[in-house]
Amino acid sequence: MTQNIYDDPGFFQGYSQLGRSIGGLAAAPEWPALQALLPPMANLLVVDLGCGYGWFCRWASEQGAQRVLGLDVSQKMLERARTTTSAGNIGYRHADLEHLNLPADSFDLAYSSLALHYIKDLPGLFAHLHAALRPGGRFVFSIEHPIFMAPRNPGWIIDAQGRKSWPVDSYQHEGERVTHWLADGVIKQHRTLGTLLNLLIAAGFQITHVNEWGPTAEQVEAQPALAEERERPMMLLVAVER
Repeated sequence: MTQNIYDDPGFFQGYSQLGRSIGGLAAAPEWPALQALLPPMANLLVVDLGCGYGWFCRWASEQGAQRVLGLDVSQKMLERARTTTSAGNIGYRHADLEHLNLPADSFDLAYSSLALHYIKDLPGLFAHLHAALRPGGRFVFSIEHPIFMAPRNPGWIIDAQGRKSWPVDSYQHEGERVTHWLADGVIKQHRTLGTLLNLLIAAGFQITHVNEWGPTAEQVEAQPALAEERERPMMLLVAVER
């Protein structure tokens, strides 16, 4: 089963204070680039994998999606999503993405934001999603970038001149990374960029776009703290098609 760190009270409290937890999609700096990968929502059947508070589900509904299903392993996340959602075409369901059970040919779009790096059986998930999408259906997701996830002890290295660099030790050693992020013992699954993309190809997807995301100059000017995100990629945005 996927580690359910989000139902840990301390973790959930810390997560609820993050900017994107308070401000939603507009507070996520990668959202404009991720949104650009999405098809028009009108009349689509959509599934959100790791829906969290339901921000994307509500956005998809507002953009004209016919039906939206949000899945999450965290009951606390689902409770928050349900209490902040009024649209009748949105449903939420408790689900472990390691053991997904979706009908074949049932969705036009699968979406996921920063959830897939927790999944151990990613080949199984990709194969299941390929079957659950209709022909021509799309899968758009963000995931922590392999360069960001690779080090055993992640964190900036600052030299005597104040220059920052990011360690990429153990990049070729795929597998678990146990880190501290809002709580101790958060488990992520590191894979190289090549492995990740080849898993999508092996599942039958056609890769249509890959974005090793970094903030634009305009975003850095508006939020100077984002400048360090231009020193190494933190997130990978990917769009594929069945």
